[in-house]
Amino acid sequence: MPKHDPFDPELVRELATLIAETDLTEIEVEKGDLRIRVARTVTAQQVQVPVTTAAPAAPLPAAAIPAAAAEPDARTLAAHPGALLSPMVGTAYRKPSPDAKSFVEVGARVESGARVLLVEAMKTFNDIVAPRSGTVTAIFIEDGQPVEFGEPLLLIE
Repeated sequence: MPKHDPFDPELVRELATLIAETDLTEIEVEKGDLRIRVARTVTAQQVQVPVTTAAPAAPLPAAAIPAAAAEPDARTLAAHPGALLSPMVGTAYRKPSPDAKSFVEVGARVESGARVLLVEAMKTFNDIVAPRSGTVTAIFIEDGQPVEFGEPLLLIE
């Protein structure tokens, strides 16, 4: 019986392309004794805001920010220093259970590290915490809304 190499580099390339095109983080294929797993690491980028002694700029009023339904320019929002971005693809929840009150509302004061949202990914609920202390000036998602990696969720100023 001739021995053959079960490794198929073309299949690996196809799987990597599929991951890139669909924003998946991992894919695994198994056929007989051959098992190929392709994964990529997704990291959230944390924005550092320098502390200044000058008077702070006036916060952007919530009315000046388009509602989530109006599809605000995500690139502009993501670049905002107070934007909290989704660290993963999943479903965002504003409250811990359907009958509970929301973690935060517009105008709420939050401390760094406080849980402000949940994102469910693959049946796992992940705490989304405030990267800094401040006031929530806008919330861009509805409870139970699907979110993408890097999508702005809320603003903390």
